Order: sequence, then structure tokens, then C-alpha cells
Amino acid sequence: MKRDTIIIGAGVVGLMCAYSLHKAGRKVTIIDEGDITNSTSFGNAGLLSAFDKGSLSYPGVITNTMKQMIKGESPVKVHPKLDPKLFKWLFKFATSANETRFKRTIMLFEKYGEETLGLYEKMQKKENLDFDYHRTGMLSVFTEDATYEKKLKECESKEAKNYKILSKEETKEYLPCGNEKIKGSILFNRNAHFDPQKVMLQTKEFLQKEGVEFILNEKITDIKFENKKVKSVSSATNTYKAENFILSTGYQTLLADIRKKSLMMTPAKGYSITFSMPNELKPKTSTLFSDLFIVMTPRRHSVRLTSKLELGSTDTNIVKAQIESIKSNFEKYTVPFEMKEIKEWTGFRPLTPNDMPLLGRDEEYKNLVYAMGLGWLGMTFAPSVGKIVKKMITKDLDNKDSDDILLFSGLYQ
Repeated sequence: MKRDTIIIGAGVVGLMCAYSLHKAGRKVTIIDEGDITNSTSFGNAGLLSAFDKGSLSYPGVITNTMKQMIKGESPVKVHPKLDPKLFKWLFKFATSANETRFKRTIMLFEKYGEETLGLYEKMQKKENLDFDYHRTGMLSVFTEDATYEKKLKECESKEAKNYKILSKEETKEYLPCGNEKIKGSILFNRNAHFDPQKVMLQTKEFLQKEGVEFILNEKITDIKFENKKVKSVSSATNTYKAENFILSTGYQTLLADIRKKSLMMTPAKGYSITFSMPNELKPKTSTLFSDLFIVMTPRRHSVRLTSKLELGSTDTNIVKAQIESIKSNFEKYTVPFEMKEIKEWTGFRPLTPNDMPLLGRDEEYKNLVYAMGLGWLGMTFAPSVGKIVKKMITKDLDNKDSDDILLFSGLYQ
């Protein structure tokens, strides 16, 4: 049977591509090697961080990371290995961390971030979905005087309506579990947060009811080409044909490697800890411990901490030392309380060196579209990516004809 569009990968980007294409009247099939509950999207913080958070490759990131390493608070760990691709990625990352690119990235984040929030809000209202969504801002907490003063200086050039500098008492209201070591905080009110698990499961359930085909627990291992098009993709047991193919495979590049397409992307291992805590100590909104690279997000019945960035690791297991490091850094700046019903998670995020996703048509095989490389920003931009991909396929656009691809795709930067 020949299908209209096959999406390989059922993370949040794959689901949002399916949603947009389905709404445009296309018959969509999603194929994934798991059952979607073990995807990287499930371990996401749930902070929709398009505004006032900055990118990973910011000016001074190398120096700041070295300082954190000396203090024992660094979220970054690079595993030494003789991998030319990783060294190339690190070099590209270092050269991307400049003021010019940083400003451009922030503008793009805000453009597509605002669109994404509108799309999430529309999905919930129109389809009656419950994402546990709250647009109550992001609390940035600072544990270093220097970074707090720098952020305060940056705020002078921002619109006053977009932020509020909180007093010690106000900080305590928003973050009751914070202690006296916190230097200061700023509430940036344009951000939102939700529960990634609800987003994934509710979107999948909706798509299934609407007739989108899901083929789960089946790993696609081969891709065949004919007459400048993708002819089919195959697993160990089945072969699937379609008019269009979308690669939304996260950090996994097997199919791109078969195509001999080198993607500037590396797997970045991250961790999350989900737990229950006393309600009177829960934060009012998603909280970023800016100097620790820790995000704390309240959920309906729990709280989630996310942190750590391991490069060069292929270990899929939870490393207890990393979990304990997150807890230790977090506990330095919070009052004592007991974490209950703890669930630990680790997974790999598809990270590009300049924070730009890899979007667009393959240059040679025009019915092959890439939608990957969003790092930990998959939740933040997935609906916008889905909309871009839908437009490309339904209007049969080349990359050069899509302003969104030319602006936002790392394939052209």
C-alpha cells in the first residue's frame, strides 16, 4: 500500500507535523521504534522558553562553563573520545557563541515562540485537549551576583511590561522553597509551561481518533531511492511506500547516514527528576536557576527538575552521580524538604551547534523532508515546525521558496 506522507519519529515534532498535515487534509502515517512514552519529549522540562532565556551558544558560554566547573556546579560534561564529528561540532559551537548570532537567534526564538504558543492555545481550545498549560511567565533565579547584575543591566533595554524585578519577599512568594543564598530574581512574563506527558499522550490520542495511522515499536533501518525520490523505507519485517517522507528521528541519524547526508548535530544526554513535594513549597511558575542550568517546573500533581548536558556519551543508562549532582546543586539554594515518588529519566537531545533546527527538503531527493535537531527546544517550537513542514509539502515548495526555511533552518546557516 502506498501512503501519502510517512513521518519517521513520534516525538513532539513528529506529532505536530502529523497534526498540521492532517488538518490540511493529508493522510498521515507515523512510524516509531518505541511506543512514544520512552521518547526524549517525555523527559522535557515543559518550559516553553522562547523569551528572555537565551540560547545555548551565547557570548561567554565557554568562560562561564569553566567557572562553574571550578565551583563544581557545571551542568556540562564532555566525554573525551576520538570522534572528528564531535570535535567539528564543538568548534562550530564555539564560533557560533558570538554577539551577532546571539541577537539573531533571540529574534528568531521570539518570532517562532509566539507563534507556537498561539498554536498550542488553539489546539487546546479547538480540540478540547488538556495540556496543563499555563502562561504565567518564567522566574529567573540568580545565585551569582555578577550574572544577576548583568541581567539587570540587560533589562534596561527591554520593554518594562515584559518583566518584573522581584524583591526578596516577592521571590519567596513565587519560589517558597528558595533560601537566603539566592541573590535575586526576575519574572519574565511572556513564557509558558505545561506537562509534556499530557501533550504527547493527548495529541497522540486525538490523532488516532482522527484516523492518523500509528505503526509503533518498529524501527526503520533502511531507505531506498529511485529517480531522485525516496521510493520506500524498511524495517526488519516490512517495507513502506509513500509520496512524502519526513525524518523526525531526534538525535538518530541512521537514515540520513544511508542517504550520505552529514547533519551537523550531536546527541546531548540530559536528565530529569520528577517528584512530589509539599504544595506550600511548590513554585508558582516554571523557574530557571540561571547559573545552574536547572529548570524547575510545577505540574498538576508533581514537580520536575531538568539539567545536565553530556556530550560524547552513548550510555543510555541513568548515571546516579549525575542525578546526585543535580540534587546537590539544587539543594544549595533551597530549604530542606523531602522529594517523594521520585522518577528519574535520562535521554538524548538532538543538539545543533548554533541552536537552529535542521529543517527543509533534501537537495537531491525532493520528497524527503528533515524536521529534527531542536535540542531541548522541541516542545518550544514543535507546532511552528509542523506548520512550516505542512506548508512546504502542501504547496510543494522548494527550500528557496520558503522564508521560514531560509530564516530558521540550520541547514542554511
